[in-house]
Amino acid sequence: MSALATPAAKKHIVFLTYEAWGHARPLCVLAARMVKLHPVIVTFFTTHLNYTRVNAEMRRSFRPEEADLLSSIRVIALLGQMTGSLDTINLDMQFAEVYQKLVAQESVTCAHSNTQHEALGRPTAVVIDFFCAKPCEAIRNADHAAKIYTWYSGSASSILHPWGPEDMGGKGDSVAMVEAEMSRTGKPLAQVIDEMLFGVDGSIVRVPGLPPMYDHEYHPQIIPEVPGLRNVFLDIAKVFSKCDGVLMSTAESYEPDSIAGVCKWFAETSRSAYTFGPLLPEEKGSISKERDSSDKGIAIEEFLDTSLQTHGPKSLVYISFGTFWWPPNPQKVWEFLDVIMDLKKPFIMSHASPLAVIPDAVRQKVEMYGLGLLSPWSPQQTILAHPATAWFVTHGGHNGVIESISCGVPMICWPFIADQPINAVHLSDNLQVAYELIEVRTGERGLNSIYRNGRVPKGTVEAVRDEARDVLVKAFGEDGRQKRANLERLQQAFAQAWQEGGSSRRAITDWLSFC
Repeated sequence: MSALATPAAKKHIVFLTYEAWGHARPLCVLAARMVKLHPVIVTFFTTHLNYTRVNAEMRRSFRPEEADLLSSIRVIALLGQMTGSLDTINLDMQFAEVYQKLVAQESVTCAHSNTQHEALGRPTAVVIDFFCAKPCEAIRNADHAAKIYTWYSGSASSILHPWGPEDMGGKGDSVAMVEAEMSRTGKPLAQVIDEMLFGVDGSIVRVPGLPPMYDHEYHPQIIPEVPGLRNVFLDIAKVFSKCDGVLMSTAESYEPDSIAGVCKWFAETSRSAYTFGPLLPEEKGSISKERDSSDKGIAIEEFLDTSLQTHGPKSLVYISFGTFWWPPNPQKVWEFLDVIMDLKKPFIMSHASPLAVIPDAVRQKVEMYGLGLLSPWSPQQTILAHPATAWFVTHGGHNGVIESISCGVPMICWPFIADQPINAVHLSDNLQVAYELIEVRTGERGLNSIYRNGRVPKGTVEAVRDEARDVLVKAFGEDGRQKRANLERLQQAFAQAWQEGGSSRRAITDWLSFC
C-alpha cells in the first residue's frame, strides 16, 4: 500500500502505554481533548488486554455527531504479550518493529482486530509511558526528528522523589550512582538498588510542596515482591534523562509548588514539563458509558439510588485500593468494614486486585447487613459522581485522587507505595480535604515514627478499629463538613483548568506548538 501523507495542517502524535490501566486511562482522555482542540492525528499503541477498554474509554469523550473527530485516533494493539506484571520484552520488540513502519510511512496492522491502518506522515512526537526505556531507545534509533515525551500519571512530587535532583529531595543521577557502585564493589544490581535507592536510614526528605518527612515514611506498608521492580526503577530514571520533556496528568491547582519544582529541574537541561490535569471525560453521557464497563454496573447504580433514597445525599462510603494493591493484613480491612456496619453506613467495596481474597464469612456478614455491596470491578467515576457518595476510602493513587476531587468527594487515605503516601500527606496536611489512616501501616518502616507529628503507630487490629471509628465519626460530623468545603473550592479550580484560558488548555496549545 502506498504511503498516505498526513494532511499538512495535522501533526501525527504517537502514544504508547503498557497494561497499567491507571496510566492508560487519563492518556485516552488527553488524546480526545487533543483532537477536539487542534488538528492532530493520534496513533495510540496499547496491549491486547487493554485494546477493548481503551476504545471504550475513547468513546466516552465523544458525542455521536463527533465521529469524524473520534476517527482521528487510531487504537492499535501490539502483538507482544506481557508474560509477567512488569515483563515487557515482547511488547518492546513489537513496538520497535511497528515504529520503524511508521517512520517509513508504511501501513501497520492491529494485532487485536487485524485491521490494517493506512500509512501516515512521519510522527512529530511520541508520548511513552514513563518506564518505556526500550521503546525510548528504539525511537531514537529509528527517528532522530521526532521528539520523545514521557507520560507521567502520578503526582509531580513523586517525580522529584526519588528521580529528581538531590536539592529537591531526589536521589540525583541514580543510573550513574548504581553503575559506579556495582563497578566499585562487584555487588549484583538488585543488591545495589536495594541498598542505594530503596534503603532507608532515617534521613529527612524535603520535596517542594510537601512537609518534611523521614525517608521511611515513603514506605508505609509491607509490599509483596514484584519481579522486575528494581529494573523498572532504573528504566524510569533512564527515560527521564533521555526524553525531550514530561507530560503530567496532575493538576496545576493541586500541587503548584511541586509542579514548579519539576519544571525547574527540566529547564536546567533546556527541556519542558507540561501539566494537563484533570483528565476526565467531559460529555454528559460518559457516566452511563462507564457504568457498562462493569458486570455489576447496573446493580451498583441501583444500589446507589437506593442508598440515596433511604439514607440521603452524601451517606455512602466507597472503598477501593485500585486494580493492583491490597492491604498486606486483610484483617484490618474487615475491621474497617465492621466499624462502617456498626455505624449503619451504606458502602460499596471494590476488590479488583488479584491479591484480594474475600472470606466467605465476610461475604455472608455483608449480605446479612444489607447495606453493603462487594464488586470485583467498579465504575469508579460513576460512583464518585453519584449524590449518595460521601467519602472515598482510597490507597491514594493519583488517578483516583484526581477523580475524587473532580467529583467533590473527600477522601480517607490508606496508602501503600509510590505516589500514594505522598498524596495522603498532601491531601490531609496541606489541603485539609482528607484523613490519613495511620494505624493501617505495617512492617518495620511503616511502624516507625512520623516526622510531622512525632506519632508512632501501634499497627494492631485493635488500633485500626479505634482509628476507623474516630475518623468515620469525624468524617460524618462538623470536621468532615469543613474538609468537604475545602474540597469544593479545589473542585472549582479543577473545573477551570480546561475552560477557555485555563491552565491545561493553555498547556496543550503550548506543547503542540512546540512539538
